[in-house]
Amino acid sequence: MKLIYIVEDHDVIRNGVVQYLSISGYEAIGQKNIAEVRAAFESRVPDLLIQDVMLPDGDGFSFVKEMKEHYPHLPVIFLTARTEESDRILGFELGADDYISKPFSPKELVLRIQALFRRLDESGNNGESIYTYKDEENVMVIDDNEHVLSINDNPISLTAAEWRIVFYLASNAPNLITRSQILEECFDYSFESYERVVDTHIKNIRAKLKPGQWIDTVRGYGYRFSGKKA
Repeated sequence: MKLIYIVEDHDVIRNGVVQYLSISGYEAIGQKNIAEVRAAFESRVPDLLIQDVMLPDGDGFSFVKEMKEHYPHLPVIFLTARTEESDRILGFELGADDYISKPFSPKELVLRIQALFRRLDESGNNGESIYTYKDEENVMVIDDNEHVLSINDNPISLTAAEWRIVFYLASNAPNLITRSQILEECFDYSFESYERVVDTHIKNIRAKLKPGQWIDTVRGYGYRFSGKKA
């Protein structure tokens, strides 16, 4: 049974989400502030963190950033009343797998969670999946079973969302991949307002995939993985 932490200071919302997830087959535990969820992490790391942003004892963005430093592959969904595009962008920059604005549908939340776990389970059960790519001077190795990526034998730390994007682009090279395709295949949604999120992820990925230039921009269309299969 998947363990999910729900960090939400509003009692009605937190208890409602816990109840809805419990009847949907998950082990759901609610925490009303950062102090409580920090203590919970010391006891047990969850399979998913659902995180509010505005909390009485701190900022959810900062807490997720801290947790990602210790658990880079931790799946995270922000569930918050902060609906500005800049907030969504920041959430995804911090490594969130999804960003859901309040008010929200509990049914939609469960569907998003199911889709997230399905992607994670499928990526970990594909048999032998080690891929090697080269550019002019560098070698990239992608192990899809272990979720390990290295360049010139140096491991690169990617968030879960970044991993899915890199693997999707590499698996479809040298085809051009649009932003909408990335949203649909890597995040299970395709709203135009989220296309900037893809650009943000690509920017972060490029900063990590050094040395080498592994992802080309096709202006006005999308992106293409430029590495060649070895």
